[in-house]
Amino acid sequence: MDTNSPSSSVLMATTNDDLLDDFLRLAAAASVTPQVVADLVDLRRFWHTGSLVVVGRDLAERLARVQPAHRPNVVVVGSAADGDDLYRSAFDIGADVVCRLPADEPLLAGKLADALDGSPRTAVTLAFVGGCGGAGSTTLAAAVAVVGNRRGFRTTLIDGDPLGGGIELALGLERDPGDRWPKLLNASGRVGAAALRSALPSVDGLAVLSWDQSDVTVLPPDTMSSVIGAAQRSADLVVLDLPRRADPTVEEGFIRATATLLVVPCDVRSVAAAKRLSGPLRSVAGDLRVVARESRPGLAADDIAAHLSLPLATKLAIDPQIPTAMDQGRFALRRRSPLTRAATNILTLFTPTTPQPPHPAHPSDPAAPRTHLTATPAQPPDRTPRPRT
Repeated sequence: MDTNSPSSSVLMATTNDDLLDDFLRLAAAASVTPQVVADLVDLRRFWHTGSLVVVGRDLAERLARVQPAHRPNVVVVGSAADGDDLYRSAFDIGADVVCRLPADEPLLAGKLADALDGSPRTAVTLAFVGGCGGAGSTTLAAAVAVVGNRRGFRTTLIDGDPLGGGIELALGLERDPGDRWPKLLNASGRVGAAALRSALPSVDGLAVLSWDQSDVTVLPPDTMSSVIGAAQRSADLVVLDLPRRADPTVEEGFIRATATLLVVPCDVRSVAAAKRLSGPLRSVAGDLRVVARESRPGLAADDIAAHLSLPLATKLAIDPQIPTAMDQGRFALRRRSPLTRAATNILTLFTPTTPQPPHPAHPSDPAAPRTHLTATPAQPPDRTPRPRT
């Protein structure tokens, strides 16, 4: 193989044919064409060129002797027969990961997929669930996604409830081309981030994964995990609308979320239902908070949070125009509406003040603005003090 110039974002360095065969097999499965070098000179020469460097055990010790400059995304690959020297060499060259093949093949495959997707992103992932039926969690999830998208965050909205009404109906996307959950039913392992985003329906740059009108109502946990992972690698903000159901598939969403927002109407029966749900949620949600939705007459938001022993994320006042708008497939968010205000408060809690630098242009990005969404740009971030957690 020609080593005069870098030919890939992945560099593989080894003289061991068995390691090379295993690596090339994994690279082919990930659609990665690596640059392969077989000596220390070329390894040092191209040390900083790729987004990922994979060093075989045979060259790792030799490289450690010359003390290479530190760089991220270095993997040392060996076999189950290698002793502690494998880890010592990895430490000396500043490697992030040690993979013993074949046991650690999934880990190495994941590193290859990350290299293909580009530099890793850390998407803020917010899960929404109703404390009772009809709590309004789907409406709030859609509002947070729309407002986040309008604020410049690369956003993906995922409807995780096969028995719900379908979030794309509220957004007016039901006739738009693109993949829905049933098309992704067999997804497992690593799903390409760019491939997923390009396959989804989108409006004004907001990518939406929802359900079609088929009879598919069950997803394997691996599918949910893989799809959320791909969305997180291609976005600044991922919003999950999840059902009030305890099963391994739904739990994947709560586990992967940065925070879970439990939407609770401010009445006694709703709070009682939310109390029963909050226990199981605590076991899978790392950061669980309550959104108190106003009722008339109703309980105080602070009292609800105290009764549930959860931090209060924000209050949500009644917006009588929203249900009609959603039924008509036009998710209209007025700039000063209660829903926009609550969505903005939530985003202020969990997102940075500015989005991450955008990905390079991708065919999935819309060439021109779409008009399904009628939300106005979000107002400046709320400067009220954040609740202490």
